[in-house]
Amino acid sequence: MDNLETKVATATNSYDDVLSAFEQFKDANDDRLDQIEKRMSADVITTEKVDRINKALDEMILKSRRPLMGTDAKAEPTEHKKAFDTYIRKGETHGLASLEAKAMSVGYGPDGGYLVPPEVEAAIGRLLSKASPMRQICDVRQISASVYNKPFNTNGITTGWAAETGARPQTNSATLASLQYPTLELYAMPAATQALLDDSIVNIDEWVAREVETVFAEQETDAFLNGDGITRPKGMLAYTKVAQSAWTWGNTGYIATGVAAAFPAVNPTDKIVDLIYALKAGYRQNARFLLSRATQAQVRKFKDAQGNYLWQPAATTDGNAMLLNFPVVESEYMPDIATDTFSMGFGDFKRGYLIVDRVGIRILRDPYSTKPYVLFYTTKRVGGGMQDFDAVKLMKFGVS
Repeated sequence: MDNLETKVATATNSYDDVLSAFEQFKDANDDRLDQIEKRMSADVITTEKVDRINKALDEMILKSRRPLMGTDAKAEPTEHKKAFDTYIRKGETHGLASLEAKAMSVGYGPDGGYLVPPEVEAAIGRLLSKASPMRQICDVRQISASVYNKPFNTNGITTGWAAETGARPQTNSATLASLQYPTLELYAMPAATQALLDDSIVNIDEWVAREVETVFAEQETDAFLNGDGITRPKGMLAYTKVAQSAWTWGNTGYIATGVAAAFPAVNPTDKIVDLIYALKAGYRQNARFLLSRATQAQVRKFKDAQGNYLWQPAATTDGNAMLLNFPVVESEYMPDIATDTFSMGFGDFKRGYLIVDRVGIRILRDPYSTKPYVLFYTTKRVGGGMQDFDAVKLMKFGVS
């Protein structure tokens, strides 16, 4: 284990390291299963070894996916970018104020902050798309208004076949409703010393993007899964959940494991198969699993009837681990397994959940509140919600 722990401690881990760790995990877990079969229980040392390797493997996968800033050649800075750089470094507002006056921007300025240049907004967006698992798998749309309204037909679209010269019966009138996705304010407040800002070699675009990326990604991912829809976007797990046998539009269907806080002791993978086939065939084509690290650690131990592990590491460095031939996406904001938790999701999340970004990120420079540090109150508006309630199913770790 010393060699494995050394690899985990490194800044990045290669794909070969991940494969090697998974082989060590399989060997240790096979020993554990053999002991259970022979003695009805595994010894403490073997169990701890399996857990240690499992944790190390998770850490290696996590490190291998940390986003890196691009190293492409920089384009010639625009007027907006030059004015923004001066504002961040020195607090001079004339350049940005003039630009926003030309653009007829109102309600911001010294009190509400200034728009970041498109280059900075794009850099933040790229990092968020890599750091946020929900942005990677869900539908993302940019809007310019504060609310996005999406119409949908509650009784479906009436269609039919007709001969070339045959009559076309009148179709039923559509019954339209609207799904609303209001955008709510998300903020971060990174701090810097004036000495850092005075250092001309520091790339201001990269610094701003890096400082807000982690905070935005964590807050967004939590909201897209657990948000209340009032102060945060409404999260995927916040909608009413019903047993799949009683599913209706507007609710999220679930499959129960039949056991409180656990998979069944016998044939646990049968419930995962039930979850997969609770989803219609059209959605399964682009479906994936969504679960926490702790839940993934449990399913990683499952085998099929031939003794093959159902969980497999990613086939490429930028790919996903696979479970029963479907990609696995990990999010720490999915609940760990406990009584009646919904700790595993499966579906076509791009069709199921919509994320809306209002164009424009603003920054307000505050050199006074926490001297000698300069605070940068950074805000963006984002919303989200379900758009197809038939596209995502959940696993409930409960009796019914």
